[in-house]
Amino acid sequence: MDQCMLAISFFGELPYSLLSVVVVALVFYYLKYKREAYFISTTLLSGLVILGVKNIINRQRPTSFYVRLVEVNRFQSYPSGHVLSYVLFFGFLIILMNTLKTIPKATRIVVTYVSAFLMIMVSFSRIYLGAHWFTDTVGGCLLGLICLFPLTYYYFKFKKGTPEEKN
Repeated sequence: MDQCMLAISFFGELPYSLLSVVVVALVFYYLKYKREAYFISTTLLSGLVILGVKNIINRQRPTSFYVRLVEVNRFQSYPSGHVLSYVLFFGFLIILMNTLKTIPKATRIVVTYVSAFLMIMVSFSRIYLGAHWFTDTVGGCLLGLICLFPLTYYYFKFKKGTPEEKN
């Protein structure tokens, strides 16, 4: 189970989280979804939100006195940066998959289900690994949604008049 939970958290570890966003943005850009690539790239700004809130709250991570630690983490505990970034990045991918009808249906379905699975499971993964308290993951989820709403709002607001809307 340890390896499974580590695999779920993999996309939230540096440098893989950065690399994942850049690769996905480049794929969208290459496939002529330039606007979407730019919006995907903006999810990297969540790192600033994570660092800012972690420094303000300054909550310590769980210790081996209280939980079994599968991995040792360096930074503060609240909020879970993994959860926040997963909700924002994978949540936005789900929105794109339900918006961009020119992407093949099979691709849209696979990306949606994989993204939803990762968004749901990352909280369990972070708690299981001993990296976070339950409230850290709740805070990460809420902050992820708070970041996702304006991203989605501006994505749709500036979409008016684009060729994709006419299809």
